[in-house]
This record gives sequence, C-alpha cells and structure tokens, in this order.
Amino acid sequence: MHNEAPGGLGPAREANGRPRRGRRPYHYTSRGGSPSDGHPTYAALDLGTNNCRLLVARPEGGSFRVVDAFSRIIRLGEGVSLSGRISEAAIARAVGALAVCRDKMRHGGVSRARLIATEACRAAENGEAFCARIREEVGLDLEIVDRGTEAALAATGCTPLMDPDADSAILFDIGGGSSELVRLGRSRPTNGGPPDPTIRGWVSLPFGVVTLAERHGGVHVTPDRFRAMVAEVFPQVAAFAAAHGRDLGRVHLLGTSGTVTTVAGVHLGLVRYDRRKVDGCWLTESETTAVIEQLVSMGYEARVANACIGAERADLVLAGCAILEAIRRAFPCERLRVADRGLREGMLVQMMRADGVWTPATRGAKP
Repeated sequence: MHNEAPGGLGPAREANGRPRRGRRPYHYTSRGGSPSDGHPTYAALDLGTNNCRLLVARPEGGSFRVVDAFSRIIRLGEGVSLSGRISEAAIARAVGALAVCRDKMRHGGVSRARLIATEACRAAENGEAFCARIREEVGLDLEIVDRGTEAALAATGCTPLMDPDADSAILFDIGGGSSELVRLGRSRPTNGGPPDPTIRGWVSLPFGVVTLAERHGGVHVTPDRFRAMVAEVFPQVAAFAAAHGRDLGRVHLLGTSGTVTTVAGVHLGLVRYDRRKVDGCWLTESETTAVIEQLVSMGYEARVANACIGAERADLVLAGCAILEAIRRAFPCERLRVADRGLREGMLVQMMRADGVWTPATRGAKP
C-alpha cells in the first residue's frame, strides 16, 4: 500500500478553492487543419495489457481539443500470467496497431508525445525486448511506467469529473493486468488549465480483466464462479479500504476503464456506444447492482450480441465486474461517476502544463 502522491505530483494537500461545477474540459472532435496558435500538437499513447489507445490533441482555451484518436483491442498480455512472456501472436497484433498510431502521429504533425506501456510489459520477462523490437520495427520508443506513475496519470486525467461538492472520491482504474485505486481529495486549482489532483493514498492491485479471466474463465461464468472472483479480489481491496475507507458520507466512486463504461452503456440501454452519453454520467448504487446482476445472468452469446460489449469484451467483462463488485463492497458509496478518460488525458494534461500552454502569458501570445 502506498500513501505518498505518485508520479512527481508532490505531497497531497487540500485545495484553496473549488473547480466550477460540471466542468467538462475535454472536447472530442475531428476538426483537422494546422494549429494557428503556435502551440505544438501533442500525442499520448497507452499500450495496455488489453488495449492500444492513442489521442492526438492541441491546446484550446483552458483545455485541449482532440483532433485524432485510435483504439484497438490487441490483448498484449494474453497468456503472460501463465507463460511469463509476451507471445509472438500478441507482438504481431501490437506491431500492427502501433504502426497505425505512428502513421497518425506523423500525418497529424505531432511534435510532442509520450508513449507508455503498462502491466503486460512490466510483468513479462521479455517486456524490454518487446520494446526494443517495437523501436526497431515501428520506430516508436515506448516507456514502461511503474504503477505509481499509472495511478498518477489516471488521477490527472479523471480529476475534472470529481464532484466539487464532495469531500473525496475513490478513483479506480480496472486494467487488463492490474487495477489502481486512488483516494482523491478536493482538486487543487491551477493558473489556467484543468485542476490538479490531490492524492491522499493509492494502491495497485495485481488483478486485471485479462489475468482474472485467464484464471477463472471468461466465456461460461456461473454465479458461483463470479462470486469466487469477487472473493479473490476483495481482501486486497479491503486492505486499502482499512486505511482509506472511512468517512464515506460525502464521497463518491469515480471509475475509468472498459468495465465501468460498459456498465454505463448497458444501464443507459445504448444501441451503439456513445462516449458523449457515458463520460461523466452518474449511476446509483442500486443501478450499478442491477447491471452487474444482468450481466452475470447473461450467457456468452448474449454478451457478444450486446452493442456495448461485443465479441472483443464478452469474455472479459464479468472479470471486470467482479473487480468492480469487490471495490463497491469495500467502499459502499451511494454514487458512481463514470469516466471515459484516463491515462492518455493525464499524459496530455501533464505535457501541456509542463509547456505552460495554459498560463495567461502563453495563452495571450501571438504565433
């Protein structure tokens, strides 16, 4: 368990003020063209255990505008928990996805980028060799980040969705190979740009949707098997809750990952996933319970047929729900806010803040 603020964010402290209610600073559009404000174009790439995701963005006002994006499920960590190695098939999938990302960054005129790899590369004995191969074959230099950095980036990306009237939020990021939990205090105001997170404590759990599904199975999941997954995860979540689970009256959950966005999409009854409706939406405790019970009762084919799940997630979603259920039991909060944002947005905010793009002098400068 960790109690220091990770990723160079400095010690946790209370804010002197509050962000405006309902702040939604990240605008996802596909408007092309060259930047006219003199700022560089930024890119953030997150190569996870399950997904490869890219955002290309430019500063705009006190935030940024996404001009291009890419996401593909590649299952880089498939089999790593059993063999200890990234397989050749997974490497081939990663090479193909990363080549698309490279081309998008080139065509988008990206001049500043951060490209990270997470749990699969941390855990695999050939993780460094994989990164060297990507450098040689694709021309991208991946940075394998530690779990503290991963938690800090998720906090930076998701803090704008914290309820400004809440005393705290329990942020969770359910990944493919690991899951991060962060206790957030009220965000810190900044001199322009999105608010900074206040991190009171964090932990990284060795459970993700891929690793848990590989151990318990993900295609045919009985209620007993689901309960067994919850029981495996709960003790480690409870250990973090023992230190950070008190005084939950003015605290809400804040979730990011494919699991929680899937739960939101199913709750909303979407016939097609729509980020605009999911990102920032609220679910009550009873609404979340109803969706989890619905998913547990569904067969594999029904999960495949659901527009918010599909074939690529049908064998992983119940493992993610088991992790979510363990978190909910350890932190019995009445409300859950859903974030379709996270590490990539955190990287973009950190890079832009480091470049001073939101300081008054910089924002008023002419190219």
